[in-house]
Amino acid sequence: MPKKALEGVKVLELCQMVAGPYCTKLLADLGAEVVKIERPGRGDAARSLPPFFHDMPDPEASGLFLYLNTNKLGITLNVTTATGKGIFQELVKEADILVEDNPPQWMTKQGLD
Repeated sequence: MPKKALEGVKVLELCQMVAGPYCTKLLADLGAEVVKIERPGRGDAARSLPPFFHDMPDPEASGLFLYLNTNKLGITLNVTTATGKGIFQELVKEADILVEDNPPQWMTKQGLD
């Protein structure tokens, strides 16, 4: 099988809903290793959006979420705690690309810049 264009590229995703996850979906489809970070207890807000399998709302069965997050790895991490920030910093050190779609200054306010 031929090598994919972005094979070997490591991407860290701190995104929700559609724009950021779609960007990283394209990178993953081209062979990048994408690690998506979700908030504990809530996850990506797209998990609550339809369509759902058999029209039964389920955060594990949102068609939109599943489409946007294929070919990705995922972790739950509270980046607002000291432990979470430490883990985040270690993940950033290993990443070639960080994609985030938070409001302006959010990363700075969380001490993640």
